[in-house]
Amino acid sequence: MGVERLRTTTTLEEEEDIGGAADGGAVSVVTAASDQRLYQYLKLKNGMSALLIHDPAMASAPKDSSGQNMGVDEEDDEEEDEDHSSGSVSGSGEEEDEDEEDDMEYHESELDEGEEESDNDDDDEMPSHVGAAQAPTKKAAAAMCVGVGSFSDPPDAQGLAHFLEHMLFMGSSKFPDENEYDTFLSKHGGGSNAFTETEFTCYHFDISPSFLKPALDRFSQFFISPLAKAEAMDREVQAIDSEFEQVLQSDACRLLQLQCHTAKPSHPFNTFSWGNRKSLSEPMERGMDMRGKLLQLYRDHYLAGRMKLTILGGEPLDTLKQWAIELFGKVSEGGEARLPFPWDGPVWESGRMYRVESVRDQHLLAMTWPLPCLQADYLKKPQDYISHLVGHEGAGSLLSLLKAKGLATGLSAGVGDGGYDRSSAGYMFTVNIHLTDSGLEHVLDVVGLLYQYVKMLRLIGPQEWVFKELQSMAMMEFRFAEEESADNYVVRLASNMHLYSEENIIYGDYSFEQWDPDLVADLLKRVNPSNMRLDIVTKSFNRNAPGVEVEPWFQVPYTIEILPADLLQQWENPSHVDPALTIPVVNAFIPHDFTIRTGKSVVSEDLSIPRVVLDDPALKVWYKLDQTFKTPRANTYFSVMCRAAGESIKAVVLTDIYMKLLEHELNETIYLANVAKLESSLAVTGDKIDLKLFGFNEKLPVLAHKIAELLTSLVPREDRFQVIKEDIERAYRNANMKPLKHSAYLRLQALKERFWHADDKLACLLSLTVKDVTDFIPQLFNQTYIEALCHGNLDEEEALKIANIFKQTLVKNVLPPELRPQERIIKLPLGSSLLHSANVKNESEENSVVEMYFQGEQDLGRDSIRTRGIIDLFEQMIYEPCFNQLRTKEQLGYRVDCGVRVTYRVLGFCFRVQSAKYTPPFLEHRINTFIASLSQVLKEMTDEEFTSYKTALVELKLERDHSLLDETDRHWEQIWDQRYLFDARKLEASELLTISKSEVSEWFSRFLDSSSAVRRKLSIHIWGCNAQAERNNRKDNESTEDGDVTVIDDLQAFKHGKELFPVLV
Repeated sequence: MGVERLRTTTTLEEEEDIGGAADGGAVSVVTAASDQRLYQYLKLKNGMSALLIHDPAMASAPKDSSGQNMGVDEEDDEEEDEDHSSGSVSGSGEEEDEDEEDDMEYHESELDEGEEESDNDDDDEMPSHVGAAQAPTKKAAAAMCVGVGSFSDPPDAQGLAHFLEHMLFMGSSKFPDENEYDTFLSKHGGGSNAFTETEFTCYHFDISPSFLKPALDRFSQFFISPLAKAEAMDREVQAIDSEFEQVLQSDACRLLQLQCHTAKPSHPFNTFSWGNRKSLSEPMERGMDMRGKLLQLYRDHYLAGRMKLTILGGEPLDTLKQWAIELFGKVSEGGEARLPFPWDGPVWESGRMYRVESVRDQHLLAMTWPLPCLQADYLKKPQDYISHLVGHEGAGSLLSLLKAKGLATGLSAGVGDGGYDRSSAGYMFTVNIHLTDSGLEHVLDVVGLLYQYVKMLRLIGPQEWVFKELQSMAMMEFRFAEEESADNYVVRLASNMHLYSEENIIYGDYSFEQWDPDLVADLLKRVNPSNMRLDIVTKSFNRNAPGVEVEPWFQVPYTIEILPADLLQQWENPSHVDPALTIPVVNAFIPHDFTIRTGKSVVSEDLSIPRVVLDDPALKVWYKLDQTFKTPRANTYFSVMCRAAGESIKAVVLTDIYMKLLEHELNETIYLANVAKLESSLAVTGDKIDLKLFGFNEKLPVLAHKIAELLTSLVPREDRFQVIKEDIERAYRNANMKPLKHSAYLRLQALKERFWHADDKLACLLSLTVKDVTDFIPQLFNQTYIEALCHGNLDEEEALKIANIFKQTLVKNVLPPELRPQERIIKLPLGSSLLHSANVKNESEENSVVEMYFQGEQDLGRDSIRTRGIIDLFEQMIYEPCFNQLRTKEQLGYRVDCGVRVTYRVLGFCFRVQSAKYTPPFLEHRINTFIASLSQVLKEMTDEEFTSYKTALVELKLERDHSLLDETDRHWEQIWDQRYLFDARKLEASELLTISKSEVSEWFSRFLDSSSAVRRKLSIHIWGCNAQAERNNRKDNESTEDGDVTVIDDLQAFKHGKELFPVLV
């Protein structure tokens, strides 16, 4: 099965000092045969559990010019304040509502098409001329997961656990400077983060391997002697409040808090875990000793027995063991027993339906059934069996029937990974259904169909073959698990140490060891109407209806309806089951051949980069056989250039419709492949259709044939067209609801020669008919050209066969080079300071945004390697000072960042701040003030500090690809951008070695300094609802400290006649 038990090489003997290891034999950690890392489970004498991980592939410590190890232990005395960029409570971070936009992802592709964040792709090897210190690198990392979270918040200080998480970053007795920890990590290529869950709080960092021990020294002090400075408390409450304001308009977070608010008063859910100024500052104003409460929570629960530590490094296990004992042995002992939050009984009032006002234009039906805590049953995973069947999207599934009836466009089912989804108080099985307008009208019928499906599952009984299929796929995934980033890996394993036995810390996520049909049947019985929580989140909500209530923290309007007893009884035992509902068939996409290809030896070829194996007028194929990861996976990416796709706004909208229709018709096939870990994606960006097939390679040609067959033969049906049209209309209306996306959108609109605004696309959409789509499909592929990358476990012949499948289907007439559309970017006028302002799209959105963009030079490929090194180094040097000044010290807002922008190969640099407290002009002024200070910052930076930043960036450039997919994406970026510098990261790393501080200062003076005659600046102001009154009272054309501002009212008119950057060939 590809599983081996890897025993530690030594027995954990008794140590003399307080931080020694406890008595006990070695623990065998179950690992995959392909995992070359070594593991040792350690129990410190104070009760702390630690998992030590030695990665033999981790590069040795870089040497400085004298040949000395650069991983010094001296303390750094920087004085900047600190914060940790996230600190999100379960359900409160930026990620929670991303799934709300998944079903129309490609409609907002303008936000990232042709644009990348700061480049940090890497390659596997360095050319010999770079020097021994420049071998490919990996990151070291550590995580501490503490067994206490928001369930332990006192009723009079809600959000206290989250507050404590923030305060631990505010210095320690040994390292008292607030920003010392993050500054140290930043200088050495690392970063930190933390998050508070319901029952856990996790802290973690990554760093250049040679600086692991001094980073661990700083990290350990969080848990030994934090200062929790009184003078930092108000500032951190403001940070928490800003964090809360980021999610006020998140439908996912709003629904979660409503569910907490309406839970039984004594249930652990009945709390406010985010925390904000009201919950934390107002008690202090009433005389509460909040610092005393923080310290009490820390003393009571931050005990070694509740702490799980993971350390990943390149040092031998014995060395990592010594460090763990030395640095963490002084953590206070105690806390061996896990904090219990048992619950038996209903979580919410039974027989209720909650209608909830949605921020986005959507109709979401959310059904939740509380289940017992299933943590002890992780070897059985009965909830996954039910989730797999209820959430299935193949033929005979619930979703398939709902789509056929025009009632829904999407469905997901399962027990989530968050603390509210799985805790000692119980597991929450949830089914989310995205309804059409008709589905909302017949929502009770939709619920009824779900219970018909559940009845069908009960009638046929638990099926062992389904369990074995899940077991087979999980074992396949475990056996060939792709490496995660160091940071993600240590966080996952530290969390798992609270959930699984020592030997299953890794394997527990994948294990389907015990088939328990009785437990499956018991859980299916619990999926019943009397145990159901029913929420409808919809934009079609009447605030003036009788009985409207308001949730107090998020101010969410909702109503509660009592469901009729006869309806509940009808759902409990449906009179019939729709014959279209059936259990899935055996999945034909599950692979069985895992043979690793060896390929033919190619003389005089660089095997570390892709090579062209076919280049004809219709198709160009890049190919690379994987010889690094040796996994039975392949990634095949295709860029299909269709001239007709972007010729007009009508063509753009018709292409969007076509893509959604295609997605619908392929869904049942693609879903089966996805379940078997053969994934695919379809997206349209400009004139290109981006098609990707990636995963286990055996059945990849089969999937390619099925997709290709439908690409040009699709015949739209009227009923399906109407559903898709409604879905796209909703997506267009939802575009730019988030202020940060809105600002990026407007910046790209100002820069791109061709840009179709979502509002214009919406107007066009409303007039289209199914005949328009039918007529358009042949035109879409009338002239095409394909460029492909085939990478992984494929022979050259196999790669060419797959590529030719799409060539034969899609290329009727070749699109010649001279007719291939090219995206072009406006060259902003020299010395310009431009401003475009807009109000937030969501009238209730309090956050404002300033996005300040400085345009640089065009990326000319190899000739711009040094420039890219300089601009990336500038970002490396100023990111932490920017965050520290504008976020931590000035508390302008929760979201503060800066970084490189590469927009269709035009280099630029951006500063962004999102704030619910300050207006855009004030934010602009503070950013300008910070930028003005950078000249002095650069001047005063010591040579030692500058070298540290360079070394960190070189290691970042040379960081190894974690997986085959990472490497493919890195190569594809070069092909998509038509840059073709597959060794760009190596070249940039080599160039960085000779870049001087004066070159960085000169770049700054030329492109960012307000006194520069060639600076080109564009500011985007998004005005939140709190700031719009001031906007109405001021003149946008007033002068600022860096000269007169040119206000752009009409972006399209502004671009007319402007000079464009040339097309690069």
